[in-house]
Amino acid sequence: MKKRIMWVGFAITAIALIVFSVISAEIYYNSTIVYSQRYLRAYMAAFDDTRTAGELDAAYARELSEALGGARVTFLTAEGEFIADSEDVDEGSRSMRPEVRDAIASGEGFDARMSQTLGDTFLYYCKRFDGYLVRIAERTQSVWGIYLDALPAVAIFLVADAAVCLLLSYLSTGFILRPLEQLAKDAACKKRVEPSVPELTPFAQLINRMNEDAEERVAEIAEEREQVVRAQQSKDEFIANVTHEMNTPLTSIRGFAELLASGGLDKERAQRAAQTVLTQSERLQSLVASIINYSEIDSEDLPVYEVDASHIARETLAALTPEFREKKVVLLSEIKDNVLLMSRQERVTEIFGNIIRNAIRYNREGGSVSVLLTQQEFTVSDTGIGIAQENLERIFDRFFTVDKSHNGKNGGFGLGLSVVKKLCKKQGWQLTVESKEGAGSTFRIVFSENTADVTQD
Repeated sequence: MKKRIMWVGFAITAIALIVFSVISAEIYYNSTIVYSQRYLRAYMAAFDDTRTAGELDAAYARELSEALGGARVTFLTAEGEFIADSEDVDEGSRSMRPEVRDAIASGEGFDARMSQTLGDTFLYYCKRFDGYLVRIAERTQSVWGIYLDALPAVAIFLVADAAVCLLLSYLSTGFILRPLEQLAKDAACKKRVEPSVPELTPFAQLINRMNEDAEERVAEIAEEREQVVRAQQSKDEFIANVTHEMNTPLTSIRGFAELLASGGLDKERAQRAAQTVLTQSERLQSLVASIINYSEIDSEDLPVYEVDASHIARETLAALTPEFREKKVVLLSEIKDNVLLMSRQERVTEIFGNIIRNAIRYNREGGSVSVLLTQQEFTVSDTGIGIAQENLERIFDRFFTVDKSHNGKNGGFGLGLSVVKKLCKKQGWQLTVESKEGAGSTFRIVFSENTADVTQD
């Protein structure tokens, strides 16, 4: 990189020097032309304009040329035809020369070019007199001649420029790149780098962000791998749980169906067997429906609307009154009026129903359930069996039940809280649980701050 900076610096200065030389030569050439035009006009004052066309000859042209310090003098007719010249040149028409053409048209004309007859570069000035034209020319350098004359000096300057530029570039790049090299070394061995000069602060910030992004990416990859493992474990557990849950009713259905098919049961026992088959079939149907409902939550993308959560909570408690009575559980409720949520009625109904039903199911006989609903939260507390500390993180897993002796009772399959967790996540609500084994549990849902702005996941 140092060499690249050095050579780029030299190339820039060299190009600048050459461009400057070309522009300077052009300016010098134009200035020379302007100056020459002035003294050629002054030269023309030496011509005796009292002469007639017949008195213009080569002798007078040479005489005038000597008086003008060797300037070339040419006499032409009013139409631009050759009369005489101070140089030994061929006769012929000069009417197409630019300066002659302009003199015929406007009285005088200038031009700078290489002479077709002498091969040198001349600056021409032609003036019209009464019946004839007089042209005076002075040898001058062409712009390319000026360029060529300047080449040796330009070459010397380029050599000097190369030496100075390369030396300064070497020293300056070392000074400039040293902090960058140090920054690179720090970045290779440190998680966070600090710049040694203020100008490198953006680079240090970029490196720090890249390091942070890299760490986050590594963590994400590790998390993803841990998830491809948890997912496999979850899949295996799901299959095992579904198989277990389906096996129990299927075994009962098959056993009682075989008894009915054998014809060895009396009417009363046959009716009980048929009722068992019907009950287990309904249980199996309920299991399949619960699994389908759980799976469809992720893909459900129906729009939300304003839901009267107060009305739903009261309806849910009224519907569960028989279960409260059967379990001899006391209900303590505080339902605020006009609690409005941006959601869907079926979502809120399922969330409230699952949490309250669990509070009844896992309660002790004669216990109590407290239900609180405000615009900010929904809380259900019970005095039931509670949850062991090691199971607190697992209660929202599919098919997990706190008390296996209750597994499947009243249609429970361990999917209720999993559904609640999914629905709360979809709504953007915060679901928490506090529990102590043998002393009951408290489930709390904190609604989003602006429930009217809740959007779909």
